[in-house]
Amino acid sequence: MFNQIQLPYAYDALEPHIDALTMETHYSKHHAAYTKNLNDAAQKAGVEDKEITALLSSLDSISDEALKKAIRNNGGGFYNHNLYFSTMSPNGGGQPAGPLKDALEKTFGSFSDFQNQLSGLAAGQFGSGWGWLSANRDGRLVLSASANQDNPLMEGGGFVPILGIDVWEHAYYLKYKNLRADYIKAFFNVIDWKAVASNYENIING
Repeated sequence: MFNQIQLPYAYDALEPHIDALTMETHYSKHHAAYTKNLNDAAQKAGVEDKEITALLSSLDSISDEALKKAIRNNGGGFYNHNLYFSTMSPNGGGQPAGPLKDALEKTFGSFSDFQNQLSGLAAGQFGSGWGWLSANRDGRLVLSASANQDNPLMEGGGFVPILGIDVWEHAYYLKYKNLRADYIKAFFNVIDWKAVASNYENIING
């Protein structure tokens, strides 16, 4: 059975950057629905005991097209939101340290260049989707964007997301209306870089 991450902070803890009503609706409605629908579909497909990253990396092994689609959409929504909520903190912001800092600077030149590139990908994603920072076991970092609830696990390139910016309208519209770029800028004030760095180190040490 797949379980939602338990938020380690209150719905209003990320104010003023992300408002309490958005957080409550996002977590208790949208994320909860993805989780329920994933569990239902996974049980029907007989894959409820699979680990989520393995499941999303092997969607083609599901022969029933309707169940495959349901697991892609809802499994993506489940995984993406677990990552999203786990990498935010009321004490977030700033810049990473350690191996992740070194890798970001090696790959993108500077933290500022990285921030600008990821922000541009997230802002430019047409319609609903995500902006991603992902890593592989060799420690390589890549930036990408994907539509709907897709993510790099589904692309088969060996990259695992370590940070995701949700640019579905439900993530920001109550506060930012159509100003997606303002939400993305604010999001950097709540990123828990210790959590992102831990994700990175788990991949390269895994």
